[in-house]
Amino acid sequence: MFVFERVEGDQATRYVNILKQLEHLLEGEKDWLANLANTASHLYHSLDQVNWAGFYLLKEGELVLGPFMGQPACVRIAVGRGVCGAAVAEDETQRVEDVHQFPGHIACDASTRSEIVIPLRVDGKIIGVLDIDSPVKKRFDTLDQKYLEEYANILLRNTDWTPLLGK
Repeated sequence: MFVFERVEGDQATRYVNILKQLEHLLEGEKDWLANLANTASHLYHSLDQVNWAGFYLLKEGELVLGPFMGQPACVRIAVGRGVCGAAVAEDETQRVEDVHQFPGHIACDASTRSEIVIPLRVDGKIIGVLDIDSPVKKRFDTLDQKYLEEYANILLRNTDWTPLLGK
């Protein structure tokens, strides 16, 4: 059983706790769908000032909506389009302080002001992205990026991705 506990303290302390919770949440479960669903919920309920947390998975050359928490979202995103598509095309995390200033931003939720998108790589291949939105400008900083990239790496290490890789 997973028990959710919010920890007070500075940003780094809270993230260290979130990473520990993730390890326990994933313990003994390898199914990609279950793990994506639980991690989307975990992030949504763990992070302050977040209005959407979830995944887009690369399928036949485009990103397709996966498990998430928040308002209904865009279902398909072309590689190179919007913040999520840019993360895949550039193969690097996109941390956007003001999405309205981002060329080609896709407004799935009109209340979103900032966003961070982290590519998910398995065996050197991008399989999708972790996408987190906030209604607050400049919500995500370099410390958020560091810990959220580690969060994604823990998820990647503890999940069986073979069904998505066609193996």
